[in-house]
Amino acid sequence: MIDLVHLAVIVIAVALLFDFFNGFHDAANAIATIVVTRALTPLQAVGLAAMANFVGAFIFGVSIAQTIGKGIITLESVTVPLVLAALVGAIIWNILTWLWGLPTSSSHALIGGLIGSAIAAAGWQSVLLGGVTKIFAFIFLAPLLGMAGAMVFTTLIFWIFRRVQPGVANALFRRLQLISATFYSLGHGTNDAQKTMGIIVMTMYAANLTQSFHVSLWVILSCHAAIALGTAFGGWRIVRTMGTRITKIRSMEGFCAESASALVLLGTAHLGIPVSTTHVISGGIFGVGAVEGAGKVRWGTARKIIWAWMLTIPATAFFSWVTYGLIMLLKRAGAFSF
Repeated sequence: MIDLVHLAVIVIAVALLFDFFNGFHDAANAIATIVVTRALTPLQAVGLAAMANFVGAFIFGVSIAQTIGKGIITLESVTVPLVLAALVGAIIWNILTWLWGLPTSSSHALIGGLIGSAIAAAGWQSVLLGGVTKIFAFIFLAPLLGMAGAMVFTTLIFWIFRRVQPGVANALFRRLQLISATFYSLGHGTNDAQKTMGIIVMTMYAANLTQSFHVSLWVILSCHAAIALGTAFGGWRIVRTMGTRITKIRSMEGFCAESASALVLLGTAHLGIPVSTTHVISGGIFGVGAVEGAGKVRWGTARKIIWAWMLTIPATAFFSWVTYGLIMLLKRAGAFSF
């Protein structure tokens, strides 16, 4: 029989597994453009992204972790089984969308999981509508910001390099992509790893292993290590979608999309707003394609991606709602003693 403390340890392990899958699933965000443009080999690209994801632990604060831990559902409603159900629902959705090759948001999967399991455990009143509304707003705002920024970057680059030979410009941007991809990976690591930090501290609080919502150093380092390890394994199905099926990406387009997306991610991380790194970089890729002509964007693929974005929160909420029910059945059968 599993008691509350041992269940909390299991949940923390599952949270780190989720972080690993997050890095695995979202590796394409950071490396798709530099792999497709051949600025780096796939092995070099995942190594760069993994290193940058980990370095983020030493640069940025934990404001997003605070938002996830205290801004989605009420702390009074949090229980260890609730968090476990949220994680399981999010992992199921991440695996399904990885198999389908769709670049969905691990962040929104986690948020949807929290909402679904909280409703199952304590009803709608346990959901903090203010925090959820802000996150829903950024489902639309984040890709628009990425798209707008990439369009501005691309327009300026076209004007500045209008008299430069294409071969010279391509060689330059292939090198510049190393910088833009590094900064994007920093933004990805600090944004996504913090969400798991919030989950781990929430679990410890619910299990009475901590008396305050404080993010310890070991939590910060373990979450960044897990997401870096996942990134190092990569997600090649999603690389193909991000790098070739939205629009044709060359070194210049890759630099513009990554630079604009990095600015959005680092800005929202500073403000403590949890956004989807997937949505931001997808918007950036849409933006560079749109500047070159609407016909350059494969809108059929874009529609599939947007539909997946819209379905992420309700789908993971459903999976987590079902998972919570199963956990309660196991408790009644004597599997748990909490």
